[in-house]
Amino acid sequence: MAATAPTVRPTTPAEPHVLVVPYPAQGHMIPLLDLAGLLASRGGIRLTVVATPATAPLIAPLLAAHRDGAVRALVLPFPSHPALPAGVECARDAPPTLFAALIVALAGLRGPLASWIRERSGTPDRVVAVLADHSCGWAQPLAAELGVAGIVFSPSGVYGSAVLHSLFHRAPRREDEGDDESPIGFPDLPGAPAYPWQQLSLLYRTYKQGDEVSEAVRQNFLWNLEGSSAFVSNTFRRLEERYLRAPLPDLGLRRVHAVGPVAPEPDAAGGRGGETAVSAADLCAWLDMFPEDGSVVYVSFGSMAVLQPPHAAALADALERTGVAFVWAAGTTAPLPDGFEERVAAAGGRGRVIRGWAPQVAALRHRAVGWFVTHCGWNSVLEAAAAGVAMLTWPMTADQFVNARLLVDELGAAVPVSWGGLSAVPAADDVAQVLEAAVGGNGGRQRGDVVARAKELAAEAAAAVREGGDSWREVEELVRKLRELASEPANKRISDSLSTSI
Repeated sequence: MAATAPTVRPTTPAEPHVLVVPYPAQGHMIPLLDLAGLLASRGGIRLTVVATPATAPLIAPLLAAHRDGAVRALVLPFPSHPALPAGVECARDAPPTLFAALIVALAGLRGPLASWIRERSGTPDRVVAVLADHSCGWAQPLAAELGVAGIVFSPSGVYGSAVLHSLFHRAPRREDEGDDESPIGFPDLPGAPAYPWQQLSLLYRTYKQGDEVSEAVRQNFLWNLEGSSAFVSNTFRRLEERYLRAPLPDLGLRRVHAVGPVAPEPDAAGGRGGETAVSAADLCAWLDMFPEDGSVVYVSFGSMAVLQPPHAAALADALERTGVAFVWAAGTTAPLPDGFEERVAAAGGRGRVIRGWAPQVAALRHRAVGWFVTHCGWNSVLEAAAAGVAMLTWPMTADQFVNARLLVDELGAAVPVSWGGLSAVPAADDVAQVLEAAVGGNGGRQRGDVVARAKELAAEAAAAVREGGDSWREVEELVRKLRELASEPANKRISDSLSTSI
């Protein structure tokens, strides 16, 4: 009697395990955590998110949303560094002048993470890829050393990230060291844009050749260009189509996965970024009092913007003069003029100041909010674009100038309040004129065109993340590549599997 062949059951491919390395700043962590949640929701992927004691609370909502174990946290002690004061672990607790030191200090996690990854090699829990913020460039040689894929997450748009990396790669200098208006060009970017020296990144402007911290920061961004397999950006094709048509030399000709907007819907964004000072339900109930759609201005300069008293005074004065309804997410330290909060609260309740973290996604999605006075941090840009809210741009720092130029000059979805940044304070009359033209309807055709373009961006953003849309397909492609990595032999070096052409 012939022997019966044993039944062969198909083996289930191992779930890819991805190590996620955020940079400890809310504007960086929030979109990367959103992306981690998006990847986990696709199923069949496990992610471990690195944190330190100061940033661990930001991960709690993500862990709560994935109690199946698809997302875990790895909390490590923050590495000390002589250039960084003791007790400073995140950008929220540091002035901009310490951002370089924070980048360098965080690189001290490389050793502990290498040990952690090695302990899991050859097991079902082995790491197949490291997904790291672009300010954690040291994670790319770490990935290469351990033979896993290294992927760079850009918390800014493709354009902004290319400008930043170009600076450290090309190291351009101004002809006159005393001329802050000296133009610096970017010849390899579409349109060959140029920016005055003073509008370039502070990280680059403070670079000193031979200085330990400066050289370490520069190397950090060079590693992204030299050792990564691909970039992932919280953007969508119709927003930055000009910069996604072909690989950019300023991003090392790497493949860019445009996966945004990654922000969840308002009802799922309650604890995103930390506990809010006012609930989304409470704020939306207050906004419900305004019957006219688009009649309320939302004001926010982000969690780290350096809003000086003269800037705050000019805006506060303009808001009082115009009488427009507004919500000002002022954070805990914004220097508002004495008595301002009490006066606007007493004036028919047309103004509301939020001290602390605000439920921004919910506010921008409310029908009453039509305009957003913003510093143009990329998170705010994406959230406004997704909500169809027109922007009044007031950039303060280098990355914000880049984003504002994209919105105003290329997309026509924004109107500038001021281009002066920290170096100039516009008159309250000028700010009031911009507000009146936008919200009051005195802007004529320009106002109508900007509002219409903002609505178009919202439709394009929604189409991008909908099943079958551009961003949806980019996430699917990224997930597919990660699953392929999990099926490779544990000792095989993976370096180019994510770098297929666009």
